[in-house]
Amino acid sequence: MVKRIKVRIKEKPVIVKKIDTDFIRLDAFLKLCDAVVTGGHAKFVIQDGEVKVNGEVCTQRGRKMRSGDTAEFENKIYTVE
Repeated sequence: MVKRIKVRIKEKPVIVKKIDTDFIRLDAFLKLCDAVVTGGHAKFVIQDGEVKVNGEVCTQRGRKMRSGDTAEFENKIYTVE
């Protein structure tokens, strides 16, 4: 007898932040979204590979985020508008 287990996959919340410039650095964007407390915290989580940008792990904290780009950290998605 095979038991079947139903699994619910919870959707990740999406937080959208509007910027007034052409781009914003990834570390500054995470801080702006309140995903991290300080710039130093952002540096560590990015360098440790805990952040995905547009679906790929990114270790460059100076990565330029432009309108339409997404960053994923701790099961939340942050979108630049």
